[in-house]
Amino acid sequence: MTLQIHPTALVEDGVELGGGTAVWDNVHIRGPARIGRQCIVGEKTYIAYGVEIGDRVKINAFVYICTGVTIEDGVMISAGTVFTNDRFPRATPPDLATLRGSEPDSDTLPTRVRQGATIGARSVIGCDLEIGRFTMVGMGSVVTRSVPDFHLVVGHPARSVGAVCRCGQPIARWAPDAPPASLDVACAECGRGYEVRDGAVIELDPS
Repeated sequence: MTLQIHPTALVEDGVELGGGTAVWDNVHIRGPARIGRQCIVGEKTYIAYGVEIGDRVKINAFVYICTGVTIEDGVMISAGTVFTNDRFPRATPPDLATLRGSEPDSDTLPTRVRQGATIGARSVIGCDLEIGRFTMVGMGSVVTRSVPDFHLVVGHPARSVGAVCRCGQPIARWAPDAPPASLDVACAECGRGYEVRDGAVIELDPS
C-alpha cells in the first residue's frame, strides 16, 4: 500500500505512518505520533506529538488534534473539529512572570474516541472524556462529558437525543438526556437490532 504525502505537508521526525495513508497539503504532524493504515489526513490539519490514531480513520480539513488524544479504528472526524486537553488553561502562572510551556503536565487530560465514531463538522471536544463506539456527534456540538456507545448527541453542551446504528442511520429519538428505560429497535436501513436498557444502547448479535 502506497503512502502519499503532499509536498507542502510537514511530517516531523518520529511520526509513524501506516501503508496506504494519505497526508494532504499544508498538514503539520509533530513527532512522535502514530497514524495507522489507510487513513486520510485532510488539508491544513494539525496533529500534535503523542497522538495515537488507528487504521482507516478519515480526518477532514482544518482539524486540530492536541496532545493526549487517542483515536481508534474507523473514526470519522469532520472539517473544523477542535480537540482540547486542559480544562482551565492559562498562558502564565499567577504572577505573569513567565510563559507556560506547551509540554504535557498535570493539567493535560486525555480524550479517547472509540472505534467507528463520527464527529460532525466544527465540533469542539472537551478533555478527560471518552466518545463511545459508533457514536454520532452532530455538527457544531460542544462535547463536555463522555458519550456512550451508539448515542446521537447534539448541542451546546452536547446532549443525547437518540441512538444511531453501526451503519450511521438514526434508529431512535428521545428528549434531550432522556432515553427510555427499555426499548427494542431495528435499523430500517440495514436491519441490525438494538436494545436500549437504562440509557445504554446495546447491539444485538445478528444470529
